Amino acid sequence: MSESASAALPVETIFFDIGGVLLTNGWDEGQRAKVLAKFGMPLDAYEARHEAANYRWERGLETARWFFDQTVFYEPRAFTFEELWAAVEGQSSVQYPGTYDVLRDLRAAGKFRIATLNNESRELNEYRVKAFGLRDYFDYFICSGYVREMKPHPDIYRTALEVSATPAERTVFIDDKEENCDAARVLGMQAIHFTSPQQLRSALTAIGVTL
Repeated sequence: MSESASAALPVETIFFDIGGVLLTNGWDEGQRAKVLAKFGMPLDAYEARHEAANYRWERGLETARWFFDQTVFYEPRAFTFEELWAAVEGQSSVQYPGTYDVLRDLRAAGKFRIATLNNESRELNEYRVKAFGLRDYFDYFICSGYVREMKPHPDIYRTALEVSATPAERTVFIDDKEENCDAARVLGMQAIHFTSPQQLRSALTAIGVTL
């Protein structure tokens, strides 16, 4: 269903991605380059190990310490895991303050359940939930680090629908990546490809979610 189409049924549950919609990403390539340069580690040595280890970390199959043992501390370093982890956490910030305004208006409407549906390691997700006050805006959190699968794999969307106990056609999924939106649409969810808080507000209105 396109963003401009009218919803066939009233929306009950709205799922938000976090990185790129509300906050910055948690540990993307640019953030990795910045942090590793600070500690004097060559980026190419890290990146050669990132993908294989990240597959398990972002699915909650391994811990952050295990992940960085594979990618950074496979040999002695002049810095500790704790120092590195503090720098990793420090990369997160609010990217779109206006999305908080949209969330506040959705909360005030009192008509919707609001949840996250995001790819993130368990530890970074827990840090970001606390640091950025996300419990005030979301009823629950569907995160790859909790449910063992990542977008755009269909199983993470199926889990979100099952946990929400909401028919797919009564849900909306918001994400800054078109491929993730397409995957949601395949399962019958409505989806909005996020580009800005203003565009999001207009797209929600177009499918009958009044703020």
